[in-house]
Amino acid sequence: MTIDWKDQRALILAPHPDDEVIGCGGLISRITEAGGQTHVMYLTIGADVSQAVAGFSTRAENLKEIDQVAARLGITSWHVALPEVAQLTLDRLPRKTLTTVIENVTPISLTTLKPTLIAFPHPTSYNQDHQAIAEAAITALRPSDYRTRPHPSIVLAYEQPADQWRLTPTTPPAFYVELQTRHLNAKLEAMNLYTSQRRDHPHTRSNETLRSLAILRGVQCGAEAAEAFECIRLMA
Repeated sequence: MTIDWKDQRALILAPHPDDEVIGCGGLISRITEAGGQTHVMYLTIGADVSQAVAGFSTRAENLKEIDQVAARLGITSWHVALPEVAQLTLDRLPRKTLTTVIENVTPISLTTLKPTLIAFPHPTSYNQDHQAIAEAAITALRPSDYRTRPHPSIVLAYEQPADQWRLTPTTPPAFYVELQTRHLNAKLEAMNLYTSQRRDHPHTRSNETLRSLAILRGVQCGAEAAEAFECIRLMA
């Protein structure tokens, strides 16, 4: 099927800065290029420490990098929902709290933004923050009367290169977004702007890894490159 990306108002849920690029940087690039809207809700932005080499980064570093990434990908708006919550502790919050944040607390919540498309981490991720946000998003997006509450017609779960690192059965992706060279390059260039997060190959956050996954997903759908998603809802 063909989706008119210019008509999309997309909300991307990113537990941490860089998740939106790793999981759907190409999708963001396609929507913004077509003239659609992309909004990113970051749930946390890291601890207030200076240990980037050890895998941590300061809030100031993350905010600067987000600004640069948003400019590169043409992101319409972004918001940090829980700036004081440390990374890898979202699973300690009640699901009701996270669901409420997604539904109606932030300037780009479901109620305010009324997105046509929403994407969030795959619930089988080994990362506890990703799991917590996926479960809260699924609750927030429960079937309802679309005439009385926000009900995005496209609901996607995005993947990351090491999501399979769990002993949990997964279904093959069924929703592919074709990426031209310019879209893949935009994704990789945006990842390079996350200087505190990207790593050298063979790390899962290296350019080589992201390019390889995009090429593999492209082969699976007959394209040069692609991003793959689990389609949770598609209402036509």
